[in-house]
Amino acid sequence: MRLGRVVGRVWATIKDGQLDAVKLAVMQVVDENEKHTGATFIAADTIGARDGDLVFWVGGAEATRALPDRSIPSDVSIVGLVDSLDE
Repeated sequence: MRLGRVVGRVWATIKDGQLDAVKLAVMQVVDENEKHTGATFIAADTIGARDGDLVFWVGGAEATRALPDRSIPSDVSIVGLVDSLDE
């Protein structure tokens, strides 16, 4: 599982037509201590996460599996909301 924190939204007036129904979020990658690791991505938001939410995400070919149509272009997709972290 990869963790991230939603830090914003992307609004695009022109984008690939397949992305018309897909919400896009700015997500910072965090570690298990919720510390920012330096990477920031634009992610397809499949769960309706809000700014500040701790989420888990998938990348690469797995990112398209979270979308309704696997031909939608996505390298990173948010697939879950983290309620809490336990050791």
